[in-house]
Amino acid sequence: MRIAVTGSIATDHLMAFSGRFADSLIADRLDRVALSFLVEDLQIRRGGVAANICFGLGTLGLRPLLVGAVGEDFLDYRSWLERHGVDCSAVHTSELAHTARFICTTDSDQAQIASFYAGAMSEARGIELGPLHAAGPLDLVVISPNDPQAMLRHTRECRQRGLTFAADPSQQLAWSDGPMVRDLIDGAAYLFTNDYESELIHTKTGWSAAEVRRRVGVRITTHGKDGVVIDVNGDQVRVDVVPARTVADPTGVGDAFRAGFLAGLAWDLPLERCAQVGCLLATHVIETVGTQEYVLHRDSALERLADTYGADAAQDVAAHLPRPRH
Repeated sequence: MRIAVTGSIATDHLMAFSGRFADSLIADRLDRVALSFLVEDLQIRRGGVAANICFGLGTLGLRPLLVGAVGEDFLDYRSWLERHGVDCSAVHTSELAHTARFICTTDSDQAQIASFYAGAMSEARGIELGPLHAAGPLDLVVISPNDPQAMLRHTRECRQRGLTFAADPSQQLAWSDGPMVRDLIDGAAYLFTNDYESELIHTKTGWSAAEVRRRVGVRITTHGKDGVVIDVNGDQVRVDVVPARTVADPTGVGDAFRAGFLAGLAWDLPLERCAQVGCLLATHVIETVGTQEYVLHRDSALERLADTYGADAAQDVAAHLPRPRH
């Protein structure tokens, strides 16, 4: 199964604040917020939603096609991704702008304040999927947060060319208007959101849950520590999380879940099993600082699957999980 993942490719600047943001916010003064937080730590990591998803897929033994735009400062990052199984041949390099930057501070409650510099990402709107599909059929196109015009172009091109696509608008939902949100999700074979983003979709589109179900194939909604809900035509399945041994940083957890779920699809596993693989990978990320710093040890991963979901789950995944190289 050839999976193309479109979206952001960025460098993450991750900081930790030992206090609580909530203690510094005054409810009736939110229109004049001017705050500064003294952070204790700074980690500079590789990131971007599309790159994170592709790294996860590569970790699971697949070879995803990364589709996005970067600056000339991407050389080391490209080498890293390629060494982890990612096909970067469809990445566009800007002659003018730097690779995007994600700057995020996490407090003691795991609340986050973040900002994003688009940089070269704005040039992703010039990437056409047709030539990529002609070079080798694309079985699934994932449309994750990116330059807004790129997201719209890729979505519309998928509909026009009859390409199966997964909608993952996530962070871009906050500022998108109703018509854009409707355009981004209509016709998607899979729709990924968290529970808050799910409500945003209803609010901004004016569509009920039933209407969304009529317009997408499978709706996958993550609920943090409360697990994942898979909705197919109103029939719902809930999947619990894989318990974390420690909580280091939540950044990139959703991206890892998507990578695991997509790997399950590529392995032709049932949807519930796909979500279980997603939860396994998500837990590896939350236990690690950085979105691409985790290492998946096959035996340990299978043991955790068996402990959480039963021996059958581990057996189903073992047939596909790559064996360590010697």
